[in-house]
Amino acid sequence: MTGRLKFPRGLYGVTPDWTDADKLESAVRQAIAGGMVALQLRHKTATPEFRRDLALRLLPICRHAGVPLLINDDWRLALEIKADGVHLGQHDEDPDIVRANVGAGMMIGVSCYASLPRAQSLLRCAPVYIAFGAMFASGTKPLAPPAPLTVLGEALRLTTSMSEPRPSVAAIGGINLNNAGTVIDAGASSLAVVGGLFQATDITSTARAFSELFN
Repeated sequence: MTGRLKFPRGLYGVTPDWTDADKLESAVRQAIAGGMVALQLRHKTATPEFRRDLALRLLPICRHAGVPLLINDDWRLALEIKADGVHLGQHDEDPDIVRANVGAGMMIGVSCYASLPRAQSLLRCAPVYIAFGAMFASGTKPLAPPAPLTVLGEALRLTTSMSEPRPSVAAIGGINLNNAGTVIDAGASSLAVVGGLFQATDITSTARAFSELFN
């Protein structure tokens, strides 16, 4: 198995599908100021050119702050711009093929939904995190099937026999400041948040409040 990198514990911001690049850059800067520890560039409606422009714009900001930037779906873009990693879902390219192409030095995060067997099978590609959700009703993915909170503890137990650094257990879907503590208590070491972070009136204060839940 390839050596595994370590994914930071804490708030994992996932970008909304905004068309205003200046607004998104400002929001990311605010989230970093509040303690966001990782960022995923996810933009399902963007053209490849706009997505690439966003990635090139956000990468130096994240790098300066020591915040890993992962690209959703597009491992070729991640490799081209030397991003820190890529996030892969069920309908994306096979994680084993992606790992063979990007090498051991790039982070791979994987969506496992509510499936422990899927998580178990994907451990072979040395993911930095295994993500579960939707934990709650999600405005970003309203049709996403629910995942029970108990799956987080089960996933944690799945990784306990592994050598360090173990893959993190990430949670996504409808997470906000009212329910985030429950998700962490259930076993999540990373909270992937879209609307609960980037739709906040004060993004920096919201990011700080999320981050303080991990203390």
